[in-house]
Amino acid sequence: MEKTALITTACKDLMTYGVWDQTTRLKNIIKKILKRPGAATEDLIFWPIGLLAHGLWQCRKEPETEMQVREALDACFARWQKRGMPVCYLDDLLYGETLLNGCLSEDTDRKKEKYRKAVDKMADYAMKYPLNETGSFPYRVSLKKGYVFVDGIGLACPFLYRYGMIFDKQEYMELAVKQIVNFLAYGMDTASGLPYHGYDVSDGCKYGIIGWGRAVGWLLRGMSACMQSEYGRERLMKPYRELIDTALQYQRQDGYFSWQLQAVDGPADTSSTGMICTALKEGIEQDILTEDKYLQVLQAGRSAIERAVNDGRVYQCSGECLDFSQYPQRYGAYPWALGPALEIL
Repeated sequence: MEKTALITTACKDLMTYGVWDQTTRLKNIIKKILKRPGAATEDLIFWPIGLLAHGLWQCRKEPETEMQVREALDACFARWQKRGMPVCYLDDLLYGETLLNGCLSEDTDRKKEKYRKAVDKMADYAMKYPLNETGSFPYRVSLKKGYVFVDGIGLACPFLYRYGMIFDKQEYMELAVKQIVNFLAYGMDTASGLPYHGYDVSDGCKYGIIGWGRAVGWLLRGMSACMQSEYGRERLMKPYRELIDTALQYQRQDGYFSWQLQAVDGPADTSSTGMICTALKEGIEQDILTEDKYLQVLQAGRSAIERAVNDGRVYQCSGECLDFSQYPQRYGAYPWALGPALEIL
């Protein structure tokens, strides 16, 4: 398997995925002017871009592609900076993880300052974001519903926790852990130990299917990232290990995880596999998961994803989720498989 080709594709997608053409841009401008429903905002750092950037950061020291990766990451940031660094959605905080890396790694005060300004803006957005009565982030405030999506755990919590660690701001670490503790209290299926897609605390109802593969991946991603210090470990290590052990029961003989974990005879999904395996890798590297079985699972998942690689892309990835219980059975090559794959291959 040629990882260089995957990196090249990710660099290209980082600058092109989700970018509007002139027709789409004009249509949305008209909708906004006329105040018609359905007007959208072009978001240059939406979550697929965040996953790609995070994956590329892990590859920044690959000898053959180091310059290519650095140029792509710099260009992506410069394009967003030119637009005024808008933070449009909770999803954008995922891109903030790469900006935090920039804060720590740049070799000049000027470069570090430009990243610091960006991450401070994201942190301020998170702190001002409306919370429900239990202190959780509703996924979309514009919907005027209290729906909490598990996606938000993996999108926001890693950035918040690490921001708090780096800049000694305990309140951000507490906010991140609060999101996870609440989801474990209100969003889990007690019989299986797997998450629903989301919940609404106001009516006590859980939504979506149980064990959607990426839901498990988003939750594990948030949990593993929030155990980089003792504060998070004390509160999350036990449920993290329990969820990992539950998820691993559903790894298929071919090494994949299915689009819905319990549907082991259904379609395999490289996004579920990649996201679960990246969280597993982080747990191993933090010495939270020390038994040999975890490394074996990671190796099997890595081998499965390698078999799905063709011409610089990772195939057998389920399409974008549209809403609770709207999981199109459409499989192809998408950034949410490519980004995580770069982290584990």
